[in-house]
Amino acid sequence: MSRSIRRFEEAARERGLDLEVRRFPEGTKTAPDAARAVGSEVGQIVKSLVFMADGEPVLALTSGGNRADPAKLAGLLGAAEVRRATADEAREATGFAIGGTPPFGFPRPVRTVMDIDLLGYEEVWAAAGTPDSVFRIAPAELQRAAGAEAAAFGE
Repeated sequence: MSRSIRRFEEAARERGLDLEVRRFPEGTKTAPDAARAVGSEVGQIVKSLVFMADGEPVLALTSGGNRADPAKLAGLLGAAEVRRATADEAREATGFAIGGTPPFGFPRPVRTVMDIDLLGYEEVWAAAGTPDSVFRIAPAELQRAAGAEAAAFGE
């Protein structure tokens, strides 16, 4: 098993979660890929997108069918500038590579916001540390585990 998945599973246990990580060799890097793999709607896929808000990392847990709007995030976060993080910035902030970034389990706290549309589903799927691993969770439990503020920030 990958070290990244082990780190994620440890973070889940620390939050009192017993999650089943599922792996798909064909990959789950994009929301449509993940939805096909798990048999869900694209909107049930959680995209863990890292942004930089005035130089500080922010994680936007975004419904797979939506795009995060940097201007709306700036207003929500009270930031003058919000932009997508580079691959290096995302890894520095989370300890995980883009495409496999889980919603929690980072080396230090990262402010997290959650797309309110995710709360409309009974269950959602998120990355578990690698581009081919996912886990299922109730949206309210995800919000709690990630310490996320629910908001509307889609385009």
